[in-house]
Amino acid sequence: MDNLLYWAGLSAVAVNALTGVLDAGRKRMDLIGVMMVGSATALGGGTVRDVLLGRPVFWISDQVYLIVALATTLVVFFVVRGLRLPPRLFLIPDALGLALFTVVGTQIALAWQAPWLVATLLGVITGVVGGVLRDVLCNEVPLIFVRGELYATAAWAGALALVALQALGVSPVVAAWAGMTIVLGVRLAAMAFRLTLPTYSERQ
Repeated sequence: MDNLLYWAGLSAVAVNALTGVLDAGRKRMDLIGVMMVGSATALGGGTVRDVLLGRPVFWISDQVYLIVALATTLVVFFVVRGLRLPPRLFLIPDALGLALFTVVGTQIALAWQAPWLVATLLGVITGVVGGVLRDVLCNEVPLIFVRGELYATAAWAGALALVALQALGVSPVVAAWAGMTIVLGVRLAAMAFRLTLPTYSERQ
């Protein structure tokens, strides 16, 4: 399980770095700006999780994560630079990154003896904070804070499913795959069918 989590974490870092580059590219940022956005997107959620858990920050204790984030950012920048891309293209890899980071964050929190509810919320934090930083740095309202397709809800559904399956005796590996599938499936379905939560509105 530890090996699976490690590779899932590296994959999540790479995918989130890619989304950061695509979003920063729409703002016509230079290489330094893109590097900052890509790195923050890739490493932000896990950093907040580790600080809250009081564990060593993952990319400081293992610089492979940092190398993957920087390398992915550089490669994607030079590959897609100058191309005309659909404005919502980054949402597809963003959904995959959300699923990967949510599962990794939840499993790490459980391994550090966090209560089940705390673990699921830390999974959500791991999944969404990178995207929040990306949107803020790109001068946009973060996806999680605007009326739109299910985002954090998708992450929490997958995290809860993962915890529930493990409580029922399902192996951590199977539970992780199931949780990731749920996050990705709910997020993609929400994007395709415009699934949203009720919004607060005052009567005039």
